[in-house]
Formats: sequence, C-alpha cells, structure tokens
Amino acid sequence: MRTDARRHHDPQVRGFASDNYAGAHPEVLAAIALANGGHQISYGEDDYTEHLQRVMHSHFGSTAEAFPVFNGTGANVVSLQAMTDRWGAVICAESAHINVDEGGAPERVGGLKLLTVPTPDGKLTPELIDRQAYGWDDEHRAMPQVVSITQNTELGTVYTPDEIRAICEHSHERGMKVHLDGARIANAAASLDVPMRTFTNAVGVDVLSFGGTKNGALFGEAVVVLNPDAVRAMKHLRKLSMQLASKMRFVSVQLEALLARDLWLRNARHANAMAQRLAEGVRAVDGVEILHPVQANAVFARLPHEVSERLQKRFRFYFWDEAAGDVRWMCAFDTTEDDVDAFVLALKEEMAK
Repeated sequence: MRTDARRHHDPQVRGFASDNYAGAHPEVLAAIALANGGHQISYGEDDYTEHLQRVMHSHFGSTAEAFPVFNGTGANVVSLQAMTDRWGAVICAESAHINVDEGGAPERVGGLKLLTVPTPDGKLTPELIDRQAYGWDDEHRAMPQVVSITQNTELGTVYTPDEIRAICEHSHERGMKVHLDGARIANAAASLDVPMRTFTNAVGVDVLSFGGTKNGALFGEAVVVLNPDAVRAMKHLRKLSMQLASKMRFVSVQLEALLARDLWLRNARHANAMAQRLAEGVRAVDGVEILHPVQANAVFARLPHEVSERLQKRFRFYFWDEAAGDVRWMCAFDTTEDDVDAFVLALKEEMAK
C-alpha cells in the first residue's frame, strides 16, 4: 500500500515552550540539500567536516578542534568523560542541565559524580565553587576535577567574560578544568555583543559543548576542544558514547551554515529581541512577576496557577516550578512580533477573568 508524505501540523502555529520546538532555518535546510548527492567518506573524513574545522578556527582559534555529535546531552557526556578520571567529579550549579535534564546520563553513562551547588541566578562563582572544591586526597569522596558552567544559564542569565575568567583562573589554580555547556552560546554572545571566543578560549575555558539545534539546526552539536591538554581519547569516547555519525557531513554542514557567516548571530539576536519584547509586554500586566533578568531568549515569570493553565490551552509553554506558579517562556529564531503580541494579549485576557 502506497502512502505519500503529507503535513501533519499547522506551520503557522508557534508557542513559547522551547526553542527546540522551532523547525530548521531555511538556510540550514538548503545547506543539507547542498551536501546531499554523491558519495563522501563516512565517520567524519568528509569534506564538510574538514571545512568545519577551519570555520571553528575562525571563531575559537587555531588550536580548536570540533567533534560533531548528535545532541547536547551527548556533547556534554563526551566532554565530561574526556576531562575526568573514573574517580572524578564535576562541580556544577544545582539548576544545570547536566544535573536536571539529562536523565542522569553524565553519571550513569559518563560514570562520573556531579557535585551540585545551589545558585540564586543559575551562575557559579569562585566562592560557590569552593563549597564543593575540596577533598582531593580523600579516598572516600569523588575527586573534583572539572567545573561545568552553562552560557547562557538555565535561568536565562548570562555570564560576563570577566566572571568566566575568574571561574577559570580559580578552577585552574586548584587543578580543575573548565567545561562550558553552550547549548545557547549564540544567544549569550548576542546578548553580550562580543565574539564567542571572548568568553571561551580567551578567558580559559578548556572544552565547549557547542549548541546548534536551539539556534536553527535540524539536529547536531559539537564538542569543541579548546585546550588539547584537557582531554583524552576524544575520538574513542565519542564512538563509545554512541555519538559518532556515519554520515557526519549532514551534521557538519549545518554547523557550517550557522557559523561560516552570521546566521548564528542573526538567529540569536532575533530570539533575544523577541524575549525582550515579551518581557516588556508582560511587565505591564498586573499580577505577573518577572523572576530573573531577561538577558537572552528566556522569560521566567510567576502568575496565578489557574491563569497559566488556561493560557496553556491557547499557547504551549511549561511550568518551571508548578508549586510556586513559576513558568518559562522561550523565544526562538522564528518567533514573530505578532506571536509575542498575541501572547501578551491572551495573557491580559486570562488575567482579567
């Protein structure tokens, strides 16, 4: 029986649940089509992956080496495995994606221990790191070997380059390496209005999980090794962790499409601008409280629970802390001004009931 592909959703419907909900940017889809056809060597020896290395050099310096992977969890697990021993531990914020949203993969698949620290805004500091940075000679305790930070954070806040420099210097002085989860690194760079190298290799970050999916890719991220001395056996760990793509050209060409020119920055600037528009709109609504500074493409707010439930029937979004009534609204590269204005109007209507 023959079946033809057909559209199963309304392409005009967009919500505020996640930037992962957005489709792929048309320029990325065009790049995938460009890479299609003919034969290319598999497992990363193709022309597109080779060229991606040169593109990464333009952003992160000549020593940077990119290892494309399928997804963000894979990038984080491979990175942290390569930076730790079997007895090693990773210090991170309690709200970090590696702790909250990766199904225990860093610990169960990576075989390492996460040492978490509560943070008011999602950001670690040298002082907060020291709450867990001890006991290197204590055989009864997992050994702190890596500090992992997220830029921008899970709460939508952004580290300044000086804040990351202080973390790197503090960590390195104590013999620890620094990993940066950059699932939304483009949004952070757009917010700070600086090149990505300014808050990564220029300030001492050793390994970066570079995010593409939330910024317009169909799928695909990369582990970017900034300090070759910080990792071991990256190629083997990528394969062992089931993150080695046979047709890697289709991952690499997407990252190339984002990074070779300014698509990554255009997408991030637009998503950030839509979040600012959303924040400005909801600030004028009595009974709605914005919880954190809106510095990237996320708005965290608190409003009556029943209002959120009614509003969710009109627009998709998630509770962040349902007991407290906290919600998260995310903007993406394809969020429009009309989307934002319609959401704010719907919020006003539901608050008035």
